[in-house]
Amino acid sequence: MATEDSTDRAAESAEGAAGSVTATTGGATRTAFAGGGPDRMEKIFKWAAYASGALLVAVIALIFLQLVVQAIPALTKNNVNFLTSSEWQTTPSDMRFGILEMLKITVLSSVMALILAVPVAVGIATFLVQYVPARLSRPLSAVIDLLAAVPSIIYGLWGIFVLAPFLVPLQRWLNENLGWFFLFKTGNVELSLGSTVFTAGIVLAIMILPIITSITREALRQTPVAHQEAALALGATKWEVIRLTVFPYGRSGIVAGSMLALGRALGETIAVLIILFAATKTSIWSLFDSGYTFASKIASAAAEFDNVDQRGAYIAAGLVLFVLTFVVNAVARWIGGGRVNG
Repeated sequence: MATEDSTDRAAESAEGAAGSVTATTGGATRTAFAGGGPDRMEKIFKWAAYASGALLVAVIALIFLQLVVQAIPALTKNNVNFLTSSEWQTTPSDMRFGILEMLKITVLSSVMALILAVPVAVGIATFLVQYVPARLSRPLSAVIDLLAAVPSIIYGLWGIFVLAPFLVPLQRWLNENLGWFFLFKTGNVELSLGSTVFTAGIVLAIMILPIITSITREALRQTPVAHQEAALALGATKWEVIRLTVFPYGRSGIVAGSMLALGRALGETIAVLIILFAATKTSIWSLFDSGYTFASKIASAAAEFDNVDQRGAYIAAGLVLFVLTFVVNAVARWIGGGRVNG
């Protein structure tokens, strides 16, 4: 009996001690998360994240609003249609400015750069992820990424003094043999100069290549290894594995990288300003034209910014570029999101 009583008392003592520990621990836990540090920090971080997002949206909205406010006075004094005219005369007494010519040059050079750069960038990214050993993939990736560190002015000088003369025979051949197609018709500049949208597009393609390659490379690396091994186990070739498993996972990254690069090409200034000469006359949509993009036109006219009306004309052009870039990125998000969800 004495032994049983001792055992019962020991068990009760152990249960009481465990209960005390549980109560103490539970109380500490409730104290910590009911009104203590972790919960407070969670709320602070949450509202800080919300404030950061709201601040970014507010900054973009204020930039847009400021551009509109400063552009309206000049637009009210414009004597031609701002969207459909190719004239650009910002004399305060006779304001006649339109963006059609700049829009044409901007779109032609940027789209050509994108068409040239995307297939090459996707091919490079696939090669680095799927074919090259890891010990070689890293240094090769670093070399490609270094292209993004080259200043724009270096690309411009290389483009006009080295690439342009080299491309003159090719441009003449395209003009003579494919001149029936509107993109290769004779433009507003002598082909012997090489200062054409064709040259600018190739330079821009080289400039945006590392952006597309880097984003695509990281997107392709997200493909689950199990999916690739399963495809190989079913008898798929290397190309079938890439086409059926790797590319579907990297599709949104390819689209996002391409649109980010397009935005970079649309806003490029110095390189395009060096390569393209001022257009002497308007012509059709030809790759053998020369002229100004939005960014290069604004950069070339900094001396006119002292006058409010003249400055307003260039701000109006900048507003169009701002909206164009915003629309491109919104479309990219829509396409990328739709493909991923699909």
